[in-house]
Amino acid sequence: MVTIHPAAVVEKGAELDEGVIIGPFSYIGNRVKIGKNTVIKQGAVIEGDTAIGEECTIFGASIGVEPQDLKYKGEPSKVVIGNRVKIREYVTIHRGTEGGGMVTKIGDNVLLMAYSHIAHDCLIGNNVIVANAVQVAGHVIIEDFAIVGGLSGIHQFVRIGKHAMVGGASAVHRDVPPFTVAQGNRAKLEGINIIGLKRRGFSRETIRALTTVFEMVFKTDEPLQVSLNKVEEEFGDIPEVIDFVNFVRNSKRGICPA
Repeated sequence: MVTIHPAAVVEKGAELDEGVIIGPFSYIGNRVKIGKNTVIKQGAVIEGDTAIGEECTIFGASIGVEPQDLKYKGEPSKVVIGNRVKIREYVTIHRGTEGGGMVTKIGDNVLLMAYSHIAHDCLIGNNVIVANAVQVAGHVIIEDFAIVGGLSGIHQFVRIGKHAMVGGASAVHRDVPPFTVAQGNRAKLEGINIIGLKRRGFSRETIRALTTVFEMVFKTDEPLQVSLNKVEEEFGDIPEVIDFVNFVRNSKRGICPA
């Protein structure tokens, strides 16, 4: 059964699956799709071509509105949100643009804390935590299990690798490799995210190897490509190291300094 509070507005054409609850003073647009057992709390605004998965909880957020991009000309872009996503008060998520793939996407098991902003064409992976008042500019990619500390700003087109940690109040203007910690204004790499990797069950051998790799790549006077080649030769049998190397090699904005 779908439960809609009498003080909510649900436009004709919206698709609400079994068990959806719509709280008072919420607005659901005519192209919105909401999956099973998702709860929309009071005061949320969800519009545009927006698809929300199952078992999500959305507080008074604004989702699927037009992007803050002067190049946007009304193209039919969308927002796609996965399952078991929690979106807190005053979060804003803008739909995509023609110049960025037409979609803003949030993965599964994501927590977006209060006042955070996810701009147009961002791709947020699974199990990501974005803390209070983080401002994520357009075209940003945040990979699985990454955490972004509160009050941080992420520059457009930046990539944050999986299992990375961005410290609070940071200004991230370049890419953050997977498994690392970055913090500061401008953000610098502090090393491997040892505490986070331990919590997620990575082996001591893998953490030790990543720590050595970080030193080989960022604490040397050798050219970057030379260091990466040496890392591949020595640790090429460790998948996490290969992920690290490939991320650094494929960076377009450049990597945060160490």
